[in-house]
Amino acid sequence: MDLLRSLPIGLYLEQPITWMHRLDPRVKIAWLMSFLAAPILATAEWRLAIVVVLILLTVVAQIPMRVWRQQMGWLLALALYVFSLVAIAPDGLSVEPRPRLPENELAFVQQPATIPEPAPQKPWFNPFQPTPKAQEEFAKSQRRPELKQPTDYRYVVFQRGPIRVTRRSLDLAIRVSTLLFTLIYSTNLFLLTTAPEEVTAGLEDLMRPLRRFNLPVTEVALTLTLSLRFIPLVLEEFQNLVRSVRTRAINWKKLGFKRTAQVCLSVAERLLQNLLLRAEQMANAMKVRGFTSPNQHRVQWHHLVLKRFDWVALVLLGGFWVARLAIGG
Repeated sequence: MDLLRSLPIGLYLEQPITWMHRLDPRVKIAWLMSFLAAPILATAEWRLAIVVVLILLTVVAQIPMRVWRQQMGWLLALALYVFSLVAIAPDGLSVEPRPRLPENELAFVQQPATIPEPAPQKPWFNPFQPTPKAQEEFAKSQRRPELKQPTDYRYVVFQRGPIRVTRRSLDLAIRVSTLLFTLIYSTNLFLLTTAPEEVTAGLEDLMRPLRRFNLPVTEVALTLTLSLRFIPLVLEEFQNLVRSVRTRAINWKKLGFKRTAQVCLSVAERLLQNLLLRAEQMANAMKVRGFTSPNQHRVQWHHLVLKRFDWVALVLLGGFWVARLAIGG
């Protein structure tokens, strides 16, 4: 079980260096925010197009298949599961509310226990009473003619047995599944091709105007850098604990529920202790190097310069938003 290789979510790919690695982090942040904001109030076709664009970007960037094959497979499987679950769920439009009590409860309660016999009909002829044939002809004349459907529109797209897919449930399924895939995979693709130092340097440069409001922009960037660097340590500690439990060949069937819960709690406690120990070691290392305040001991993480390819990416980003506002709404 190697989490750092089998499921590298949120990790930085150092080798090979692709053209996405060479992009300016500020440009990549702009593209990431665009991918996250474009699905809002967009059509189903546009949401599917964003998913296709993300997959094509992964292939065109020539990222090794071993890196993205498993995580993309899991995300696609999760998106398809959510899509099928939401598509066959009731859409809520065909629900008919029924009152819990009768409409005329008082009259319903005061009904006699036995049904009274109908009154005998008069034997003599009533000239004002229409004949049954006349009543039938009058009912036929009052029927509304059946109109043919002018278009091929059908609200129910698919129905077979208890499975019923409507247009509203299908649209909702596409929205939820594509949004789930876009939210997770676009962020993972950004972190996969951007070093943590570049991420923090780009965010600090973009948040520079907030310093006028006395916001600690440098401290926020430093905290983000440490948190991104801490993700591989968490995965490594969790992986080591799982391996240590597996090497002891514990027979979980003989332990029972109570002892299994005790073992899981002890493993979680050990994981928390190891993570706190790692955090303390990082803090001591920063103190030894004299890093007491980010404003007094600033580190130049990355030199940000927009190159020719970055300007091309910005032009493509402008075309992306023009297409979104023109045909994606």
